[in-house]
Amino acid sequence: MTRKKLIVSIIAICLLATLTLAQRPGGRHKKPTMDLPQVSENGIPKTDPNLSGRFTFVRIRFDTSQYANLYGYNNVLGDGGPPWSHDYPVAGRHLMKIMSELSKIDGNLDINEPILSLDDPMLFKFPFAYLAEVGFMNLNDAEIAGMREYLLRGGFLLVDDFRGAGQFYTLQQHVKRAFPDLELKKLDNSHPIFNCFFSIKSDEVKPVYGGGFGSRETVNPEFWGLEDETGRLMMIINYNYDVSDYWQFSDNPFRPIEETNDAYKFGVNYIIYALTH
Repeated sequence: MTRKKLIVSIIAICLLATLTLAQRPGGRHKKPTMDLPQVSENGIPKTDPNLSGRFTFVRIRFDTSQYANLYGYNNVLGDGGPPWSHDYPVAGRHLMKIMSELSKIDGNLDINEPILSLDDPMLFKFPFAYLAEVGFMNLNDAEIAGMREYLLRGGFLLVDDFRGAGQFYTLQQHVKRAFPDLELKKLDNSHPIFNCFFSIKSDEVKPVYGGGFGSRETVNPEFWGLEDETGRLMMIINYNYDVSDYWQFSDNPFRPIEETNDAYKFGVNYIIYALTH
């Protein structure tokens, strides 16, 4: 058995073990909670700087209070809370467990990921950050400046869980404010980020929003990126895709195991690339 096949088998075994537990009567459509206490938006704990001594999955927050009344959000983080908090904290916990199985990365396990704004100096202690639902963003100048400095200093940003031309336009406008001299570009299978650990055929990813998944449209995922002047990818953009939703539900048969497996491959590659470039 080749190394890559062995790695894929390990992922499958990990996921199958949790999926077996999830198939108890009445558990198929239950939201994954891991029996963790709820965290409210105004009760986010202060980030421990000592966490930066090991690899840590970090989430970016932004103000969405202008949408709360319109869409009925509550302030409990997670799928019913602010858009930037969707899939929190289960997705990040699951991904870090997979990273510990597949690599020698010394990561922080069994913790809720730190939540930071783009203008928080603490962000510079962490090389990798996750940003969701960018269609709801309205970043201020300090956050825009923070994004620019974080990425130019070597930070890496995963943009995920958004869809449609309008939401993509919102992201484009924010990126243009931070990087007026750079352009987003569409990535194909040849990019190193899709080949740095697993070899991923990004153009074969199945649509997430549609086909009975509770969406109004069926759209094909695309992968975009932002590179600095040296060609280093600073930002990976999952457009019309929601990789963290697969991570979140990997202990619940919400999606086929093959698609969940592919989502973990993306997560592993993103982290490996961010730490080696």
